[in-house]
Amino acid sequence: MESTTTSTSRPERPVAIVCVGLAGSGKTTLMQQLYAYLHQKQEPPYVVNLDPAVTNLQYQANIDIRDSVNYKKVMEEYGLGPNGGIMTSLNLFTTKVDQVINILEKRAVPDPEKPERKPIKRILVDTPGQIEVFLWSASGSIMLESFASSFPTVLAYVVDTARTTSTATFMSNMLYACSILYRTKLPMIVVFNKTDVQDAEFAKKWMTDYEAFREALTADENRNAFGGVEGSGAGTGYMSSLIDSMSLALEEFYSDLNVVSVSALQGTGMDELLEAIKQKADEFEKGYQPELDRKRAQREEDKKKQREKELEKMMKGMSMGSTASSSALGDKALKEDDDVEPLSPDEDEGEGDFDEDDREGLQARYEAAMRDQQDSTGAEASFAKYLHTQRQ
Repeated sequence: MESTTTSTSRPERPVAIVCVGLAGSGKTTLMQQLYAYLHQKQEPPYVVNLDPAVTNLQYQANIDIRDSVNYKKVMEEYGLGPNGGIMTSLNLFTTKVDQVINILEKRAVPDPEKPERKPIKRILVDTPGQIEVFLWSASGSIMLESFASSFPTVLAYVVDTARTTSTATFMSNMLYACSILYRTKLPMIVVFNKTDVQDAEFAKKWMTDYEAFREALTADENRNAFGGVEGSGAGTGYMSSLIDSMSLALEEFYSDLNVVSVSALQGTGMDELLEAIKQKADEFEKGYQPELDRKRAQREEDKKKQREKELEKMMKGMSMGSTASSSALGDKALKEDDDVEPLSPDEDEGEGDFDEDDREGLQARYEAAMRDQQDSTGAEASFAKYLHTQRQ
């Protein structure tokens, strides 16, 4: 009940749609088609390109990694191959992620100086075709967490439907999607692309009807799709058994997915895709955002406790040092002049009160300084910058 109240009271924010997919799945073409479709609806999106190796974009990017990082020069300077060049370029661009978030946050609210410019409703994020370089790297995690800290963030996992007609390839794609979901912990939509070449109804049926998938798996076994001597069934038992068990294990995973069919080439299925994005954005606000807020509050609480612990340790050390110094000075004074008269009880008590007040005042000043530093840090640094500094 509490999380629902929090999500409903939160002002409307633009949705960040992060497109991911294996090379050749049509991810960038889908981005271009969605970009054009939203422009036709008079709802232009804000586009962020995170692919440093792309040669020609089919759409206009508002923020382009290529404006900050030269992919080819990175390869030459560091002596890297294509994948290493992409990863290093992403690492370099990650140092600017807080600037990117600040720009997006400003564009998400009305601008008094430019009242004609409407706040953005959607942020399209294109990623490298080498999916593992982005999703399984520290820089990719930082970027995704930075987006999620400021906006409802949805993953659109693009699948080449024409290459998913065999049960083995289909299961490989679903396992990849499952690993991405649990890696990022963000709402996901599985987008079956290229439906102009191959209708995606077979894949949707496999995800909802185990018996239909089992029949297709048996058909693949009979036509020797998994290797072995044709007609003998040799070499097929392990593969078919594994795929069968994986299908049963993924039933719960399928139940939480939104699945849409689109053709990036022909532009069909865009309305269905936008509706699925809206549903997942609502799911993010109700289910994911409270958990992010809880983790953020826990991190802040842990930091506060750590600062208090360090302050207590420091003050304890200062107190012990002060006592040891006073004792040493007292012994020295007695040795230097045995005729020194001891302090009267009143004088001794007054001296003790002075030392204690001074220590308490010093501790109060240190605690006030720590609080001021914490407040100024919280005002100046975004959560995205915190994530970035934590990763370094």
